[in-house]
Amino acid sequence: MKQQIVSKKLRQPNGHFSQATAIAAKGKMVFISGMTARHPDGSITGVGDIKAQTKQVCENLKAAVEEAGGTLDDIVRVDVYVRNMEHFEAIHEVRRQYFTGIAPASTMVEVSKFVSPDYLIEINAIAVLPNG
Repeated sequence: MKQQIVSKKLRQPNGHFSQATAIAAKGKMVFISGMTARHPDGSITGVGDIKAQTKQVCENLKAAVEEAGGTLDDIVRVDVYVRNMEHFEAIHEVRRQYFTGIAPASTMVEVSKFVSPDYLIEINAIAVLPNG
């Protein structure tokens, strides 16, 4: 079971993420590659729209973890790459809709390029499934 770690010695998160998460090292670990706003047919959702792209990225993360036998609640860590850090609040607004339990530990960094100039965001993840 995932546990949120909160220390009064650290600043409280200003976005939707945990300072740290802990989980017993038992089960199946799933490493999800960077997901973008691409549909199975190759088209890109929401060119120029960070909320639409974040939603599609979260849907893609959900599809990957579900195929492995888990749920979004099993994701314990995400790394978020964005083209514009000014989108921070909009990204976290969407993330709150998908990560409704204990939020995963998270890092967000701004990057200059993605493999497609139409991408605004990419997220990779680590999940721990309890019944691996």
